[in-house]
Formats: sequence, structure tokens, C-alpha cells
Amino acid sequence: MGSIIRTTNLTKIYGSQAVVDNLDIHVKKGQIYGFLGRNGAGKTTTIRMLLGLIKPSHGEIEIFGESMSVKQKEILRRIGSMVEHSGFYENLTARENLLINAKLMGVHKRDALEDALEIVGLEHETSKRVGQYSMGMKQRLGIARAILHHPELLILDEPTNGLDPIGIKEIRKLITSLASERKITVLISSHILSEVEQLADHIGIIHQGKLLEEVSYEELRARNRNYLEFKVSNDNKAVKLLEQRCGIVDYEVYDDGHIRVYSHLGQQGLINKLFVEQGIEVSKITVSEDRLEDYFVRLIGGGSIG
Repeated sequence: MGSIIRTTNLTKIYGSQAVVDNLDIHVKKGQIYGFLGRNGAGKTTTIRMLLGLIKPSHGEIEIFGESMSVKQKEILRRIGSMVEHSGFYENLTARENLLINAKLMGVHKRDALEDALEIVGLEHETSKRVGQYSMGMKQRLGIARAILHHPELLILDEPTNGLDPIGIKEIRKLITSLASERKITVLISSHILSEVEQLADHIGIIHQGKLLEEVSYEELRARNRNYLEFKVSNDNKAVKLLEQRCGIVDYEVYDDGHIRVYSHLGQQGLINKLFVEQGIEVSKITVSEDRLEDYFVRLIGGGSIG
């Protein structure tokens, strides 16, 4: 099997707007696939189509090598998911909530509830009503519900949204362990770049409904380059010196006198000396590495992820 998830020209149109536009994504077995995009980019709509909650306007979805339009019921039995709000009864305990869901899902294994609660670290919080849970605990309970039936694929829509740093760290650790220890393939959508960087081994970037790129994080890291960054008082004069005196052509000029030089690494001292000798004030020199945010901004042509 090449891909656990494969879509072909997947499209969803509302009125005259294509919210998802001819999307081709490929999620391979064992991956944590980061589905990355700004709010409103089409991530949740895509996930709802993958889960059979809404029908595509056109295009195909294959999961586990089978067509969703033909074998949706069988496919969905093998998927766990958490989309948007958890939807638990807040006046009931975690165990009572999971028991209701287990019955609805046809999960009859006696220790399934206890296993799920232990996996997400809530085994000692079962007597507390869910209304007393923190947001992070509710998210973990949502994942417990998603894995009750031991799915092969887990689809999570913005699972760290609204969490504090501790809650984010807990969810990140949980997702990583599900993939590495339980061998569950995970698709996680997010607009939080730092989380995708720390979780995913493969990334799909969606913008205005279109897939801009699908790439392994290892390849993405290889593309991102180290650079020298100078903040100077006169960037026009500094650029001429870089080109004429140093032969440097691989650079970028940013606002407020910032120049990034992608060659001549380790020679920041010599470049700084040249600038100073030519009357250019240098207020900052840093050695940096492009991060996913830099790459994303370049890919979508400006703006930010939020």
C-alpha cells in the first residue's frame, strides 16, 4: 500500500467559491503528517470530507487503498478522529462519557476504556466531572475517545488550539507516543508552525484551498539554509559592497536595514570590518537558520500564518 490517505482533485465548492480546490495529498503508513495552513485555508473542510461528514463537490478519496465513495462505512471503522469541539457531557465523568461513546461505536472490550484513559494519562482523573477538567484534559479525553477502538489512522483537527504551553507539550508528547509506540498513522491539522515543526515528519501546506507543497520535514530542513544577518545603517551601500568587494550575490534585503547573506558563512568578522571601514554602522550581527515560518511566508507570498 503506497498511501494510507490519497486524494485526487479533491474539491469542495460553496456557492461560487472553491474552499478546497483540486487537492492531492498523500499520507503514508506510520507518518505524522502535518496539514499546515492559515485559518480559513481549507484544512477543516478537507478533514470533514476525509471523515465522510460532508461530500466532495468532485474528486476522489482513497483511504487504506479503498474508495470512500464505495466503502465508507468499513473505512471509518478503522479511523479515530477529533474535530473541533470535544462535545462531552460536562456533568458526567470521563469514564461515563467514554462508556456512552463505546456503546455507540460498538466497542465491547471490557478494558478498552481503562486502556484509553491510561494512554492519555487520565487514569487517575476518572471520578472528576468533565466540566471540572482543564482544556488540556478535555483534549486528552477527546483523543481517548478517538482511540477507543484501536484505530489504524488518527485524524486530529487543531488539537492544541487554545491550550497553554503545558497543555500543548502534553498533547505533543501523546501524539508522538501514539505514532511511535502504537504505530498509528496520524494526520494533524494546525496553523501553529512551531507545533508542526516539533511533531510532523511530513508536511502538506494548504493556502486558499490549494495544496502549495507536500514535502518531508527532513527535505524541508535540508532546503533551509544558514545565513548571516546584519542590521546596518545604509543597506543600499552595504549591498554594493557585498557585491563589488566580496562577490556576494546570494543575499536578501529586509525592512529596517536587515540583510541576510546566504554565502560566506563564518566570515561575518571580515564583512563587518568592511562595512565599518566604509562608514556603515553595524548594530547587530547574528548567525541564524531559516525556520518553517520563513519558508511558509515565502511560499504564500507574504503575510503570516495566524
